[in-house]
Amino acid sequence: QVQLVESGGGLVQAGGSRRLSCTASGSIFSINVMEWYRQAPGKQRELVAGITSDGSTNYADSVKGRFTIARDNAKRMAYLQMNSLKPGDTANYYCNIRGYLPNQNYWGQGTQVTVSS
Repeated sequence: QVQLVESGGGLVQAGGSRRLSCTASGSIFSINVMEWYRQAPGKQRELVAGITSDGSTNYADSVKGRFTIARDNAKRMAYLQMNSLKPGDTANYYCNIRGYLPNQNYWGQGTQVTVSS
């Protein structure tokens, strides 16, 4: 069993910042990819940012230059630093991790971020 717990969501004004955290626990030996997704009401879940075990990152075009993903392998944590937030960033943010085996794909419960104008 692997559990992911996200934290850091909340209400923030446009232009503000927020830092999300994701903590993995349970029986996974090593984590390959850690990603953040988001889903707004009535929209599909979309990839926001990802980071591989060697530190390579990728971002959705909509968040490039504003969001930064990081990870701490020793703590089995992922972070998403969100700056210059916009109302369009309002969504439930989910952490996803994948191990090195095909069946190792885990999701957290999500943390809500609401950006007010």
